[in-house]
Amino acid sequence: METASRPAWQQAAVLTGAFVVLLWVLEVVDTVSGHRLDAYGITPRTEDGLVGVAAAPVLHFGFDHLAANTVPVLVLGFLTLATGIARGLLATAIIWVVGGAGVWLVAGDGGIHAGASVLVFGWIVYLVVRGVLNRNSTEILIGVGVFLLYSGALLGVLPGQPGVSWQGHLFGALGGALAARVLQTRDR
Repeated sequence: METASRPAWQQAAVLTGAFVVLLWVLEVVDTVSGHRLDAYGITPRTEDGLVGVAAAPVLHFGFDHLAANTVPVLVLGFLTLATGIARGLLATAIIWVVGGAGVWLVAGDGGIHAGASVLVFGWIVYLVVRGVLNRNSTEILIGVGVFLLYSGALLGVLPGQPGVSWQGHLFGALGGALAARVLQTRDR
């Protein structure tokens, strides 16, 4: 059966599953290579660090880090894509760029930032805000469910936990809000 003829929710499941497989394959490659891929994360305000804007969301600092992001990526990535693949991919692209650029511009010197949590925080905010902006009952229900499940995680946008890129969480969340606004389907 062709992918294009499948319902959006099935396409969303396949794309999200493939993305998670990619994350795990990259972490295996990273581990086998002695964690050389970690250097491609975001190094704030450096020319080399700009590569990280593109690469950081698919890189993780070990299997524990990746495991912590896997279920949220599966759930939130699926929900972002399930109500429209093109819109979900555009939202993800906006979150990816805003999150990465924000970290590159604002994060402190001397560290490398990586991980899919920039997408996770962006998807949380995107899913909550888009239903309100679009006034779509299905999207509102999804947003309420996401808020109930993940609202506690939103505290991760605040500084304080050593080794956690709160900047990635904050700018991912801001990217999610921007994506919801830019991709709003209801007349403004």
